[in-house]
Amino acid sequence: MKELTPKKIVTELNRYIIGQEAAKKAVAVAIRNRYRRSLLPADLIDEFTPKNIILIGPTGVGKTEIARRMAKLVKAPFIKVEATKFTEVGYVGRDVESMVRDLVNTSIRNVQQEKMKEVYAEAEKNANKIILDILVPSKKIKETLKTPFDIFMKPAPPTVPSQPELEGDAEKEKTKKEKREALSKELETGLLEDTVIEIEVDDDGSKTIGIMQGMNSDSMSFNMNDILGDFLPQKKKKKNVKISEARKILINQEAQKLIDMDQVNELGVKEAEQNGIIFIDEIDKIIGNGNNHGPDVSREGVQRDILPIVEGSTVNTKYGPIKTDFILFIGAGAFHVSKISDMIPELQGRFPISVHLDSLTEEDFIQILTHTENSVIKQYQELIRTEDVNLIFAEDAVKYIAKIAYLQNEEDENIGARRLHTVMEKLLEEISFYASDYEQDDFTIDMNYVERVFNISEKRDNYQKYLL
Repeated sequence: MKELTPKKIVTELNRYIIGQEAAKKAVAVAIRNRYRRSLLPADLIDEFTPKNIILIGPTGVGKTEIARRMAKLVKAPFIKVEATKFTEVGYVGRDVESMVRDLVNTSIRNVQQEKMKEVYAEAEKNANKIILDILVPSKKIKETLKTPFDIFMKPAPPTVPSQPELEGDAEKEKTKKEKREALSKELETGLLEDTVIEIEVDDDGSKTIGIMQGMNSDSMSFNMNDILGDFLPQKKKKKNVKISEARKILINQEAQKLIDMDQVNELGVKEAEQNGIIFIDEIDKIIGNGNNHGPDVSREGVQRDILPIVEGSTVNTKYGPIKTDFILFIGAGAFHVSKISDMIPELQGRFPISVHLDSLTEEDFIQILTHTENSVIKQYQELIRTEDVNLIFAEDAVKYIAKIAYLQNEEDENIGARRLHTVMEKLLEEISFYASDYEQDDFTIDMNYVERVFNISEKRDNYQKYLL
């Protein structure tokens, strides 16, 4: 984190997002301030809270992508929520505290995945041993009682009188051992990957206790396993799969056995509290236009419910209480109808930074098509290459595609960079359909091809009827 200066964060974001320098700088400084806060003296560290941000701009200009890429860069827990999904307390719908619970769940899942990577080698070794035992069972393992309930639920095994070991038994064991060694080598070299075996997998069917009518499912539902834990035997089910697939399933199961979930939960909660990011999209939709009646009253109610979460409060989750004081909130919206000044004053004060994002220009579209990491054109080229066809885009064609997308946004609804996918899908419709039948290796798309597909004449017909 020390090396991630605001300048380096912006440079990294530039690989994926064109323009919007002001927004990139705002989120970069917000992330850097978290690192700076961690270096403060103990008596000051709790005094410094994140400065929340509102990103203002039309759809498709990079608001969500900036926040998402930034969170991925610093490996911070990140969730995106739609403000319109929340309702005022007492009404049917999601309550605002559910966004915090979702963040904690995401954070714990991230920590769990990291911990599972650490034990991957051991989990793989255990998984291969299980597969080998299925292919060539070793000596019969004495059945053990796995849970306290087994004492009552499982009958005692029948007693078998001991018999003197026969000479043939030793020979059988030797043959079995040799077979196991041979199969073990075949497993290592991948010769058995397509062999189908039967494995036991955990049955993840939830045992959720019902909740009383009117109670919110996010906060009131709970799982029997959360209460009884290891006292309830884990249900298993049998599944026939190829060894290649069985190994993935078994590695996952074995890795989960090797990690300490109490530690995972503790780290996940801490990570959510200290480094979590909640992106509230369409925040302008819960802001009225200045009237104090009708739908505006309900919208104000949602704002007042969100206020304590953003302000800093404690939310109860199944992992314990979560403080929201140091979670970074990023609001986003087009603000076509409402203004930030229409937001209730208390909530305005909790979003001290507001940044306007620019609408995309023709030049921006050209950059998005060609210069970003995994650019739009590159994505389509790789997709068609799976049919052994190499798509080549002439420079004049790229400029023309950008122009069509820009003009369509100007004349119709402005959907930003998403318009490029609309144009590209139309442009490559025939190629995608017949790609598997093409005999030539290369297919060049030039300006003439673009004009022919969109039936654009010198009169420059209305683009809309060819796109949507």
